[in-house]
Amino acid sequence: MLLPDNIHPELSIYYNGSIVLEELIIKEKQPVFDLYQRVKNKNDMSFPTFMLSLDWLYLIDLAIIDENGWVELCS
Repeated sequence: MLLPDNIHPELSIYYNGSIVLEELIIKEKQPVFDLYQRVKNKNDMSFPTFMLSLDWLYLIDLAIIDENGWVELCS
């Protein structure tokens, strides 16, 4: 869900996307599973939520995933 209708904003894709984006700002290019491990260690995010967050970042032109599975911050 993009915007939750309850009191748990940590379940929103906006919030989780910001967590992923923070990690991409620290290191602009990294393998998708390494990025997931860093995010999971900080936020205990599930893999489906992580993938939805990456999809969201791709849709708003902030991140791209290449054919080798590397996630890169768009400039």
